[in-house]
Amino acid sequence: MMTTQPDEQQPAIDLSGEADWTAFDAPALVGESLRFVSGNPEGDRFRISYFRDPAQHLHARIWFGPETGGPPGHAHGGAIAAVMDEALGLAAWAAGYPIVVGNLNVSFRNLLPLEKVVTLESEVVSAEGRKIMVHGRLFCDDTLFAEGQCLCITLPDHNQKQM
Repeated sequence: MMTTQPDEQQPAIDLSGEADWTAFDAPALVGESLRFVSGNPEGDRFRISYFRDPAQHLHARIWFGPETGGPPGHAHGGAIAAVMDEALGLAAWAAGYPIVVGNLNVSFRNLLPLEKVVTLESEVVSAEGRKIMVHGRLFCDDTLFAEGQCLCITLPDHNQKQM
């Protein structure tokens, strides 16, 4: 696993979105709960920027740094699952549903090389009572790295949006 000295900084990583996406201030919505994945935007673990497209779906640009390593030269499955957990849960919050994740299923499709910027797209696909279903996929160009299905449960005593 590659590591850097504490005083070394990784070079700037381009996490910009598509032309029709708008930046989404995730910490302003959910606060400190994002600190595990998004907490150190200049570190060697994850770097992530969130966006919304014109349909208001949540997207992310993510860099998996050297501290997310699993198989030689590639991201650990747990690192990918952590990103899915944060992003798919956040997609529900961004759609107006204050939730906790009840179940997360991640299907790994290809090894994800370290220090690569990838895109995660998500969509709230259903809302039934307190159950919110969110789907997502992690990809770059034509390569699909992982797909996720997240069953979220709305928090009691919170106002929630109706789909």
